Amino acid sequence: MSEELRSVGLDVGTTSTQMIVSRLTVENQASAFSIPRMEITRRQVCYRSPVYFTPLLDESHVDGEKIREIVQAEYKKAGISRDTVDTGAIIITGETSRKENARAVLDALSDFAGDFVVATAGPDLESILAAKGAGAEEFSRETGKSVVHLDIGGGTSNLSLIEDGRIIRTGCLNVGGRLVKFDKSGALTYRSPVLEGICPWKIGEIPTLEAMESLARTLTQALEMAVGLREPDRLLEALATREAGTVFCLPPGERVISFSGGVADCIEQVLPPLQFGDLGPLLGRAIRESGLCQEEYRLGTETIRATVIGAGSHSTQLSGSTVFCRNVRLPLKNLPVVPVDTPGEIRRELAKQDSQSVIAMAGKQAPSYREVVSLAEEILSQAQPPVLICLEQDMAKALGQALAARLPPEAEILCLDRVAVSPGSYLDIGQPVGNAFPVVIKTLVLADGETNTD
Repeated sequence: MSEELRSVGLDVGTTSTQMIVSRLTVENQASAFSIPRMEITRRQVCYRSPVYFTPLLDESHVDGEKIREIVQAEYKKAGISRDTVDTGAIIITGETSRKENARAVLDALSDFAGDFVVATAGPDLESILAAKGAGAEEFSRETGKSVVHLDIGGGTSNLSLIEDGRIIRTGCLNVGGRLVKFDKSGALTYRSPVLEGICPWKIGEIPTLEAMESLARTLTQALEMAVGLREPDRLLEALATREAGTVFCLPPGERVISFSGGVADCIEQVLPPLQFGDLGPLLGRAIRESGLCQEEYRLGTETIRATVIGAGSHSTQLSGSTVFCRNVRLPLKNLPVVPVDTPGEIRRELAKQDSQSVIAMAGKQAPSYREVVSLAEEILSQAQPPVLICLEQDMAKALGQALAARLPPEAEILCLDRVAVSPGSYLDIGQPVGNAFPVVIKTLVLADGETNTD
């Protein structure tokens, strides 16, 4: 028996704002003798909005009312209403996420459906969404090749290293086509603060074509440094985003370069330099002539729409039945997932979050008592209550009991198992059903090869 859900994805980016509507087919993939395991088995994009320039009140404020008007109009064109939308995601990305009223815009838009994932996407999340939406993760999984994916937009370039179909590293650079803007005469109307010390032009100045090409080559060199094609220098550090933490800088190696974002559409086209009033066409040309395109490279199956496709849907399942819950008030909504490979990473990863989060770990298959106790002690050395954990292996009850024995009686503890999540996910956790908990995994997944536009 299957069920269909309608999902909406909205991406408000540095340069563009766009929306998609998807139809998701959800089926129980477990046998008749197992706990139900609900999965999305088919994804179809049934409506794509035009690509709008993101409306601004000024360089520091997004025009929330204009964006709301866009979404209202697109709902009408798509033939949907708030009552007929089951789920979705509203994401603010790139330089727009730094605008002073970005959170207010998200809050204003979130009532277009019930429990949307609503997030100001940091570089990690945006990199993951773009890599999934552009098909780079799937390409790596199908071919076995290592891929470096670059989503180059108006304000930032989000980078992902993908090996064996798994995103293992992300990063972000202040490299994008709309870091500078020009009027019809070619006079500079805007220069992003991130270009201080790199671009000397003043507002009103008309730079030469050679000067604009030189800036495009400089930005491209930073991308080459990040992916291991050029020896890194101070330029790479200067253009690294503050939010990304460590600088994304790979050693030389054999890998496919993959592109998405608005600038990706300029790589294989010859466009007038100021067609969009920014550096995008020249940046695309500089990338095409650089080392990034001298070996094997690919344009994503989605380019400018990669992030919004990546932000389109949720999945649902039940946890395992060996769970532990004490003093936790349910339901829990929209908890960001913090995946860690070892307990020693927990404190660092939790520090990146500004709200209560769920620690996601693989766990151990058939662990000994000593191993469970050791894991509990390692977790408590890194995290304070409430302790919320989801595991892939069946050990949540034993781990929860070990944690409870080492915490005060009033401490909040929740341990779930048989829950597999990926970076960029959010969890809803409901009241228990028997010995299991219903878990909504808001995976922000991409459209598959069966995507259509009917």
